[in-house]
Amino acid sequence: MKILLADKQDITRAGLIYVIEKMEGLETKYVEDKTELMLALRENEDTVVILDYTLFDINDSAELLILNQRFPYTRWLLFSEDLSADFVRVLIASSSMFSVLLKESSLMEIKEAIRFCVDSKRFVCQRMMEVLLTPPQEVEEKVNLTKTETEILKDIALGMTTKEIAEKRFSSFHTVNTHRKNIFRKLGVNNVHEATKYALRAGLVDSAEYYI
Repeated sequence: MKILLADKQDITRAGLIYVIEKMEGLETKYVEDKTELMLALRENEDTVVILDYTLFDINDSAELLILNQRFPYTRWLLFSEDLSADFVRVLIASSSMFSVLLKESSLMEIKEAIRFCVDSKRFVCQRMMEVLLTPPQEVEEKVNLTKTETEILKDIALGMTTKEIAEKRFSSFHTVNTHRKNIFRKLGVNNVHEATKYALRAGLVDSAEYYI
């Protein structure tokens, strides 16, 4: 079986290739972006995608769910440094094809997660399971956003797309998309509507300006 690696961290990708090549019957292929991923899945959707969501060019949980519907036989192993509990809950409640593995996981957990996905079984690492089982708490109104993140959040709240923000800031789409994901994670939100509500409550955007 072919494992698609959608992870832009060179060291992580090299480590995964090393681990997977020692597992019988498995081979790896690296996909650079969403376009390459889609082409590979069209050729064979009966595969496992190891995806670093925070670094890859997929915008939000809604887009992941669309991909899941389009390629129903594909298993998704989300392999990231940090994922919000709400984001993970949305995905695992929507489909059994999503598994979750944090990059702090042990080598034993990483191998186990890959085996589970190959066998079409769901896997959630121990650390994320602890997060999911922790009672929800009120989100603090003050969140420690960087100056850049605050500026991008204001643009998001004013209805600008990721592409428009990138052009405005003379940055790449990937850079702005990464900031966007970090903002959503810090705020504990899953979509633009929730992020906009935070920006309004925090006074980052004037309500009169928002409704123009």
